[in-house]
Amino acid sequence: MKLYATSIPQAFQSWATIISNNAGLIEIEINDEDPGFHSIIEELSTEIEPGIVGVKASDLCQKLSIEMIDTNEEN
Repeated sequence: MKLYATSIPQAFQSWATIISNNAGLIEIEINDEDPGFHSIIEELSTEIEPGIVGVKASDLCQKLSIEMIDTNEEN
């Protein structure tokens, strides 16, 4: 699993690796098989729609203290 962020905390999780940091865009690869990551996913899981359970990207970013790029924003 990959995320793209504009900022991350100094101390980052052991299951996350920074792949690149170019022009303010940080590419992060998540080891989604790590038990530590699974516990966060379980903690944040909610029913997004009737019968569909998942994790909102905004909730995950807040928990990880990262700021993701909103591709829906108009510049």
